[in-house]
Amino acid sequence: MQNSRSAHRLLRHLAIGTALVVTACAPLIATHGNLPDPERLAEIVPGQVAKGEVAEILGSPSSIAAFNEETWYYISERKETTAFLAPDVTDRKVVIVRFDDKGVVSSVEALGLEDGRNVELVERATPTAGNEMTILEQVLGNMGRFNKADTNSKTNTE
Repeated sequence: MQNSRSAHRLLRHLAIGTALVVTACAPLIATHGNLPDPERLAEIVPGQVAKGEVAEILGSPSSIAAFNEETWYYISERKETTAFLAPDVTDRKVVIVRFDDKGVVSSVEALGLEDGRNVELVERATPTAGNEMTILEQVLGNMGRFNKADTNSKTNTE
């Protein structure tokens, strides 16, 4: 009877341990941004809807173009992270709403993850004039360059 209790306890601990290991490997899903509902997005008809109405229907945009406030971006991203690995972007949607000079929608465009492009960063150093000196060279080079107190600047109060 003692052995059957030990066997049941061991099986219970193994089941709990297995459940913990399996759930620890499940991906953590994180969604960021503002993705408009497709039904609400269908209400945005170019040439008929103004900026204020777009804000009421879709909400405030994720971003507004820096140099042209007539373009609004609604951006959403979904990432999955498994254990200690780097996050993997599984879905990205960008809805671009452009307005004409009267503030009426001129176009609506939807882009997905497949429309994105990888941007290669340029890694170069900007050359500077002068010498590269070590800390010791800088300290020794500055020895004796400090101004001494000016003793000739006494005021005569005669």
